[in-house]
Amino acid sequence: YKLSVAPEIDIMEYCRKEWRGNTPVAKRMRKGYEAVAQKFASIRRVRGDNYCALRATLFQALSQATQLPSWLQNEDFIMLPENLMSKYDWIKQWQLKHNLGRKMGEISDEIKDYLILLRKKWKSISEIKGPAEKQEACDKVFKNEEEEYSLYEALKFLMLNTAIELYNDDKSGRRVPVFSWLLFARDTSSNPCQLMHNHLNHIGHSGGLEQVEMFLLAYALQYTIQVYRLYKHSTDEFITLYPNDPEEDWPVVTLITEDDRHYNIPVRMCQETVL
Repeated sequence: YKLSVAPEIDIMEYCRKEWRGNTPVAKRMRKGYEAVAQKFASIRRVRGDNYCALRATLFQALSQATQLPSWLQNEDFIMLPENLMSKYDWIKQWQLKHNLGRKMGEISDEIKDYLILLRKKWKSISEIKGPAEKQEACDKVFKNEEEEYSLYEALKFLMLNTAIELYNDDKSGRRVPVFSWLLFARDTSSNPCQLMHNHLNHIGHSGGLEQVEMFLLAYALQYTIQVYRLYKHSTDEFITLYPNDPEEDWPVVTLITEDDRHYNIPVRMCQETVL
């Protein structure tokens, strides 16, 4: 099996290989990588298919996991597909990663299996104490394609669930984060059904995550996703947080992007020098 997250290499070494020239873009990228190298020693390249934002985020979350998030412990978590599909008939058109034209009951069961797998993996990895063993267990998940892609299906379904909650909150006059308005202000996703058809069903197949969907992923996981956006170096968008007003108690994962389409992973935080 090919590991879909490559072994780590030195950040500046990687940068020198990728950005040799003297174009303004290359100079900006090098400056961006230098800034990241103040905080992280190495980088791991993430396989560049349309799942890479989900892959990079989940890899970082699992690598750092020390406990099962509360939403994964929730009794109703496993019943989510059944509960949602009993309320929203259109979810029958959810597209599973490899089989189109599944029957309704089968889709519900299959997504349930993915959610169970997500909980199981998260639990077992979070219980490993040693950093090397934890990393090894995490790498193993991203070497097994069948498992890996099943986990992305689980994440996409959680994003759909979060979108439905936000949409309903807004309709009933409750406060919702600003990104939720932006999400449903798009012509292609004015409600959760359109979001599913025009966006979520395509993630991993014909498209990746757009900016506003990074917010949705962060809310679904209850994680803050911090992204070094290298092409924005020396602007105030160089380090972008999803969401930009994160909850205090949400864990933080860090990603790197050169173009907001492909994401890699910085690893090994440098020891801050103690004066």
